[in-house]
Order: sequence, then structure tokens, then C-alpha cells
Amino acid sequence: MPRNHRPGPPPRVSVIVPARDAMPGITRAVTSAMEQTLGLSRLDIIAVDDGSADGTAEELDRLAAGCPSLHVVRNPHPCRGGAGGPRNTGLARARGDFVFFLDADARLAPDALRRMVAMADQNGTDVVLGKMVSPDGRGVPKAVFRHNQLRTDAHSSHAYATLEPCKLFRRSLIERLRLRFPAHLHHGEGKPFTAAAYLNASGISVVADYDCYHLGPGRTAAGLADRVDAMRPLFETAARHTRPGSRRDAVMLHHIRRELCPALRALPREDETEARRRFLPELRRWALAHCSDTLFPTLTAPERLMVHLLRTGRFEDLLSVVRNTKRDARCGHLVEKGSVYWLHPFFRDPDAEIPDACFDVTDRLPVRHHLAGAAWHGRSTLRVRGRAAIDGLETDPEEDRAELVLRRREARDEVRIPAVATAEDDPAEFAADVNIAAADGGAPLRPGVWDVFLDVRAQGISRTVRFGNRHDDTLDIGTARRVVAAGPGLRARVTPYFTSPYRNLSLDIGPAPRGAPCEVTEAVWHPSDKGTLVVAGRLLPPGTPARGRLLRLRAEHADGRVFDHPVRFAAGHPAGAFTARLPVRDLGRGRWTVTL
Repeated sequence: MPRNHRPGPPPRVSVIVPARDAMPGITRAVTSAMEQTLGLSRLDIIAVDDGSADGTAEELDRLAAGCPSLHVVRNPHPCRGGAGGPRNTGLARARGDFVFFLDADARLAPDALRRMVAMADQNGTDVVLGKMVSPDGRGVPKAVFRHNQLRTDAHSSHAYATLEPCKLFRRSLIERLRLRFPAHLHHGEGKPFTAAAYLNASGISVVADYDCYHLGPGRTAAGLADRVDAMRPLFETAARHTRPGSRRDAVMLHHIRRELCPALRALPREDETEARRRFLPELRRWALAHCSDTLFPTLTAPERLMVHLLRTGRFEDLLSVVRNTKRDARCGHLVEKGSVYWLHPFFRDPDAEIPDACFDVTDRLPVRHHLAGAAWHGRSTLRVRGRAAIDGLETDPEEDRAELVLRRREARDEVRIPAVATAEDDPAEFAADVNIAAADGGAPLRPGVWDVFLDVRAQGISRTVRFGNRHDDTLDIGTARRVVAAGPGLRARVTPYFTSPYRNLSLDIGPAPRGAPCEVTEAVWHPSDKGTLVVAGRLLPPGTPARGRLLRLRAEHADGRVFDHPVRFAAGHPAGAFTARLPVRDLGRGRWTVTL
């Protein structure tokens, strides 16, 4: 019988736990896998002891004695690298539909694997990211976990920002690609594995509404030699699994910013002779091979300067730039012919002969902006107040006029609203009046969702940014919802709101309800059942009694399917108040329109 064959149906998940001198954390890690709500009968827990000498092997044997789903494997030849070798040993024995790699100093939350498997099953995805949390404040990815994502990919989400292998992988993907971990690496051995899986997955899902994976204590930072060794397979993997073009550039940009440039900044801490002999030639090869001409301009000015000097082999100048990074970051700017340049000491130095493009920061200057309020003035004018300025450039109140820019989604419509300075001593403060009835060249704003941008100007430089995500916590934009006059005999429903998850300002403009029987006052997820949407509202006009009224909450799919759900009128509450519960998890995939 083959060594990795065990009787019984295949489990849903093989949990692989590499361990080397992992006491006392190994107990908590393995126990967290044993206590999964998915059930032990559906789990295959493979703990690989890699030559421990601190009692880890004995502790694993003790745990396995009371758990038939836990299988302890001894690596006969302990690896010299990190966790890659033991993970490979576990993969050779894995039988599950999915594989999850659990670090010996981390733990799974009780419902983590059930939720992740359900997400993969429902959406046919090959990789599932479960939300990661850190008990000691260690940095964890946040952008990718802002909200659940049923199906995405490495190019359409922030998933690629987290390359550690503590994910749920479909085993058929692993075997199809013949993925294994570099066994010789001491640092970052999981990143090439995860990168290859991301770039070949049929889809990626994200579970963000549950703390799935609790990281262990922070680890000692790797030295430059280990970091350079880890970069090599990363760049090779990215090149192997992408085609030349914008998608490859996006992947390479990530690695140049996250691995290559930080390695350059670490050079002053190394022996200079060793840096010139060992590190710089290899880093130069990667910069020449993987930083395309279309990718190069997307780097920041300091990154462009370093990469240019690296690619041209000017190691002495590169080391000088890196040593003086903090000093040179305080250099000012030159505004010239509509462009802004960083006044680095090498800028236009005839001896340096570095292209101006390396110092161009025109599109990189940050815009400081803040939304102070949005309230109605008159019958149909929404006044938006705030502050905005281009960082590092002085504003001339007479010449530099900001504009509010409204862009209608799924259309090319754009409307510009002049902003007026509201404080003599602060040119950054402004107000802009959005007249719903006449903003579009004298015509009403068309129905649809209008996203709000801000065009900020200073010294002939213009920067346009999305507006509204920086605002007072107490600002309740929902109070500005109103039905307004939108021209002779016309009325429109205007709903200002903050988008999710980025909290930018948008305006939803639609036809005013005619004789509407009710209004929605709240729509929130049920506190104990995140798969149920609770809709609350009241009959109109306020105070209308519920007796004799029939009301339903209807969910209608784009393909015509319809589900109706009862509405319950609240006893002991103001007349006409009601609630309805919509089990969203039962609706299935697709776009649903919900109406009362």
C-alpha cells in the first residue's frame, strides 16, 4: 500500500503544520486545527517534525494519541532551510480537496476552515484568503480584507499584497502546477508558491467578516543575504507565470517596490566590498530583466533614481543616494513648464547626467483634502464645503481655483463645479454649489450615480483626486438625502452617500417617488447572522397605521427569478414602522434588485 494512502473517503482539508523546536506554541496551533467546526472526520492534519530537540516531537505524539485525524511525520533528514522542506513532506501525504498551511506559532479560529471551504465551493475558486489578525500589533494586510470578495483574481484585488502561504489552496491546482516550496530558503520560502498559485488560479475568494488566522509572535528580520536569496525565485516565478504586458508589469512593480528597492536601501548596513561583489550585480540583472520601460515611470522619483543608477551600473552613485535618503527627502521642488521636479542634488548635475524623468514628481504630489460638510441651500442646491491643497506648492487665491468634478458611472458624462474660497487667511478652504436643476450646462443632472472628485490647482499644476474619504467622524451625510426641484415640473431624489469600502463621496440621483407608500430608514446586516440583511422602514406619510396594509420585500434576479419575503409591522413602535429580513446567503450568485 502506498505510504500516503490511508483508508476512508478523502477529507475536505489537509492541514499541514511544519514544526521545528516549536514548543509551547505547537500545542495551541494543532489544537486549533483539531477544534475546527468543519469536523475532524473531514480533516487530515499532518504535523511534520523537522528534527526538533525541545520536546515538540513528544508533544505531537501525545496529541496524536487522542486524535485519529492527526498524523505525525518525522523528517528523516531535517532541512537546512526554513519551513519549505517540511511543508513539501506534508504535501506528499495530503489527501484533502484543499490544503491549508498552518504555522506552528499561529492558530486558526474555530469556524475558519468551514467558512473558507464554503466560500471556495460556492464560487468555484482555487484560493481562499481568510482574514488575518495579529495579537501583538504586527502589521497585517488590511486593504484585501475590507470586505468579503466572492470571486476575484490577483490583478483585480489587493490579494497579491499578501504572499504568505497561510491560505486555503485547492489541491488539484497545486498538483496541476506541481507546486512545491524552495526547501533551501531560510526566509520567504512561501512567497513563490503563493504567487504561482495566485497567477494560475481560476479565481480567488476572500473571507473578511471573520478573523480566520491569528498570527504568532513577530519573527526576527532576515538579513540582506537571505532576502536576496528569497527574491531570486520570486522574480523567476513572476516571469514564468505572466506574459509581457501590463499584467506582468503590475506584478513586477509589486516585487520591485516590496523586495528590490528595500534591499537597495539596506545596502549601507552591509560591508561595502561584499555589497559590490555579491549583491549589486545580481540586483542589477533583475532590474534590467524585469523593470520594463513602461513600468519604470510608475515608480516614485526616489525609486526611479535608484533603479536608473542600478541599471546603468553606477554603484558608487547609488550607494551615495541611499546613504543620504533622509537628507535628500527634504529637498524642495522646481515648477517648470507645467511639471514639478524633485530638487535632488543630482538633478541637472552635468557630472551626474541623469534624465529629468527620474526626478519628475508632477503626478506624485499628494493632495491634502478634507470634507467639512454637505447641506442644502435653497430648493435644489447642495453646498459642499471642505479644504484642499497640493502638498509642497503654494496656492494663489487669485489664480488657482479648485473645481468639484462630478463623473457619472458607466458613462462619459463629466460636470465641473467652480469652488469658491471661503476664508481670506486660508486659501485651501472652499465651498462649491451643486445645483441639481442646472449644473450640467444649465440642464439638470441626469439620473445615475455621480462620483465626486476634486481638481486642485497650484502654480499651474493640476491634480484630480477622489474626494470625501477624509471627513469628520461625526459627519452624517445621510441627513442630506432629499427630493428636490430638478427643473420646471421635474423632481429628483438626491442621496449623498459614502461608498464602500473606501468611503468616498457620491451622489445617487433618481426620479422622485410618486405617491410612495413607504420609505426605508435603515438596512444593516443582522448582528448574529451576517448572511441576513435587515431592512427597516415606515409607511408614508409618517404615522400611517399598518392595519389593512400588505407589504412585501422582493428580491429579483437579472434572469427573472423572484423571491418575496414577508414584512412585519412593529408592535409597540410608532404606527407604520416595519422590518423585513432578507436571507442573502440563499439567493445565489448574480445581481439582485431589492424593492418594497
